[in-house]
Amino acid sequence: MRVVDIIKHKTDSLAKHQFELKDLMSPVLREYWADFINRANSQQIFPWLKEHQTPAVNEEVAPVAVPDIELSPEADALFNELSQKIGEEMHVGDWLTIDQERINAFGQVTEDMQWIHTDSERAEQESPFKTTVAHGFLTLSLLSRLTDSVDEKNPPFPTAKMTVNVGLNEVRFPYPVKAGNSVRARSKLLKVTPIKRGLEIEREIKVEIDGVRRPGCVVVSVIRLYF
Repeated sequence: MRVVDIIKHKTDSLAKHQFELKDLMSPVLREYWADFINRANSQQIFPWLKEHQTPAVNEEVAPVAVPDIELSPEADALFNELSQKIGEEMHVGDWLTIDQERINAFGQVTEDMQWIHTDSERAEQESPFKTTVAHGFLTLSLLSRLTDSVDEKNPPFPTAKMTVNVGLNEVRFPYPVKAGNSVRARSKLLKVTPIKRGLEIEREIKVEIDGVRRPGCVVVSVIRLYF
């Protein structure tokens, strides 16, 4: 079955789950979202898609107009600056010690008091690490502290009026953070994309463990800056 046929028979589902689908789209495709949903709701999606199918080899195709996103002077200047730094390291944080008190407090808040995190005596006897380890989600929750995201005195993007945490594309915990370990985050710029009223930025963040080759956490973070 062709893709257009599948979408033709799934218009009801598309309409019900439009926000989930929209979040998966690139900023450019989101420009067409309202027209897409209106046609899906009115059962006109099939002829609309047919008009946009891939043409035959010998078929002449008129260029598709992609709407330009007009950036403010501040956003445009930052976009040009960051575009020259793709693949570069943006920030290296300070070391932070993850002690047992912090691990216990996180366990109480999240109601995850599993012994591998909170029972030092049992962990010494039964755990392959011979000590308690931090919750993976504790390490994840510290990303704002470990990066430069919450430094009010030295914000990473001072020309932006507002920064919004969109989410994480990937999350991995390659190696456990043991109680007493010190960790720090290294951030690398992966992508910057113009959006309406601002920029969308993707960064790879690795949480290093002092004295350990493998990182405790690796994520792809997505934020949006509004100007």
